[in-house]
Amino acid sequence: MKHPLTDERRAELRAGLIALFQCEFDQELSDFRADAIIDHLLEHLGATVYNQAIADARAWMQERIDDLDAEFHEAEERP
Repeated sequence: MKHPLTDERRAELRAGLIALFQCEFDQELSDFRADAIIDHLLEHLGATVYNQAIADARAWMQERIDDLDAEFHEAEERP
């Protein structure tokens, strides 16, 4: 499955991954291997991260709706 990353974003992720491997593991990582790791992570973690982001956004929106609902009912109860 192809993942919708722009070339610019993929390049940023690749550079960050290469830097991580160099600094943390003292390992040289080629662009090819960095891209393979990015693809693997997207394939195996992408849906989970996406679904959690949707759940978080939904919970945030529900809180805002609940706040608005409470304000609306307070306004109705005032004389």
